[in-house]
Amino acid sequence: MERRRVAASEDALRLELEGEGFHIFSVRAARSRVRVPFFSKSTKVSGQEFLLFNTQLATLLRAGLPLAQGLELLRNQQTNEHFKALLDKVHQQVTTGVSLSDAFLALGDVFPRLYANTLRAGERSGELEVVLRRFVEYQRLTESVRRKILGALTYPLVLVAMSVVLVIILMVRVIPAFSTFYVQFNADLPLPTRIVMGLSTTLQEHFVLFTAAVAGFIFAVRVWRRSPAGRRITDRWRLAVPVVGRLSHLFAVSQFTRSLSVLLGGGTPMVPALQVATTSISNSYISELFRSCVQEVQEGRSLSDALNDTGKMPVLALAMMRVGESTGALPEMLEHTSGFFDEEIEASLARLVTLFEPMILVVMGIIVAGLLLAVYYPLLTTVSKIG
Repeated sequence: MERRRVAASEDALRLELEGEGFHIFSVRAARSRVRVPFFSKSTKVSGQEFLLFNTQLATLLRAGLPLAQGLELLRNQQTNEHFKALLDKVHQQVTTGVSLSDAFLALGDVFPRLYANTLRAGERSGELEVVLRRFVEYQRLTESVRRKILGALTYPLVLVAMSVVLVIILMVRVIPAFSTFYVQFNADLPLPTRIVMGLSTTLQEHFVLFTAAVAGFIFAVRVWRRSPAGRRITDRWRLAVPVVGRLSHLFAVSQFTRSLSVLLGGGTPMVPALQVATTSISNSYISELFRSCVQEVQEGRSLSDALNDTGKMPVLALAMMRVGESTGALPEMLEHTSGFFDEEIEASLARLVTLFEPMILVVMGIIVAGLLLAVYYPLLTTVSKIG
């Protein structure tokens, strides 16, 4: 008999139905509905919501409240209905004897694997609240770095968007008026002016088609970017971009070292910690490279030597890892490494924005001035001849 049920993932649905006594032959994901941008309801859990939840859960556990009761309290106060439904599933499984880590792991990729594995380490050591607070600190640091990056890039992107809009207005509204004027007087126009007029006429006549083509191209690129192959290729290209590539590289290394530090500090063995830490890297190309080291470490090779072969681990990070491996303080050295790179990212972002903003203004100023000069030049020449 075929039944339709709603769950966060195939694993979560299988676990839920088996808990109800069903024998599961197959689980198949239903075809998703088409989402319309800006109108479809979001099903994501924001980083801030997840951070607040973990902070409050750690506080409740520290106060001595039972885990199931704490989950119920936090579930009831959620305003995000999707997050509330997920917590309801977690609460139901915990009350039936399932561990908190397995309950979150059963939700699939909704939450990072790093979180579930951190919880598991805390459950095994009997220090769930301590490990949870360590993860909260990890979340705060990563969210802080992410916000700084987005904040630094927001103003330059706004400048670029405004400049593009200004150029489109000039090409669609202002320049056609001059074109009509010159046609009436049958003026002999120079080549730059004819090129600008031709582009303006083409854009004005096919504006809807041009807009649709640009939107279609952006949509196709986004769909391709979400595929594993497309994401890997674009992430690799990003590393080759001057300045931006280095920032992306440092951010990926910081994510890896901080995640590995949290897992090792919580008591997770090296090989499973390394497997999970590689999944926390946002750059899929570097993540794949670091994941190739798992087998070597499992065979007994040191982590620093295995990562050195990838060519993507900075010399400083390797040196600090070697010190940590030799002294038995690898989690602490990894935490210091991630902090060092976070500071370098912040300083590099400040320099990048300082250089990027005037560069954008100069480039867009030259483009706008060139357009206006190409349009006004014949008019100025005619006026000077009359004078």
